[in-house]
Amino acid sequence: MAIRNAAAQSVVTDLVAAMNANRAYLSEIDGAIGDGDHGINMSKGFTAAGERLTASPAPRLSAALAVLGQTLVEGVGGSMGPLYGGLFLAMSDALGDREAVDAEAFAAMLEAGLASIQEVGNAKVGDKTLLDALVPARDAFVAAWKAGKPLATALDEMTSAAERGRDSTKDMVAKVGRASRLGERSRGVLDAGATSCALILATMAKSLRALGAG
Repeated sequence: MAIRNAAAQSVVTDLVAAMNANRAYLSEIDGAIGDGDHGINMSKGFTAAGERLTASPAPRLSAALAVLGQTLVEGVGGSMGPLYGGLFLAMSDALGDREAVDAEAFAAMLEAGLASIQEVGNAKVGDKTLLDALVPARDAFVAAWKAGKPLATALDEMTSAAERGRDSTKDMVAKVGRASRLGERSRGVLDAGATSCALILATMAKSLRALGAG
């Protein structure tokens, strides 16, 4: 069963709640090899987007994602604002005025979101970044969709792949960003970006299933 674009704005509301609930956890992970403010900044940006949407509700999921993306670009410091802001803006553009959030539409959203992040920097899988969660998640979803599996199954496989990708960063040495200066000392801890990315994808999957994805 596909989800109507005009009835799926709660996906963004759920993302705001998830980011706020994991604020301390994400900052704790980031503190091991980074500034320790990833959760704080993400919570701040997502909360601001939630407030905008409360004041002026979006007519469809694509519009809500655009509000979220623009708010993150404008209000989150460091690299994560542009990265995640661009991801959600690209997802919004890919969904556009489509009537339904079906497997084909969500695959297009993932492809567009990944492309937007790859345009910003030169990181690749294995560099200990959010791509280590996003790329395998995209691959798993697209493979499930092309195999004719139901949307709910594709979302479950995407979530599992994202979580495996997140967990794989613990044994990696950071190749880009501030953590790369630590060399081998960056090994042994999860990457905060991969962790938040896996959380975002898992939350979106859970929200779409709750809306009736079959």
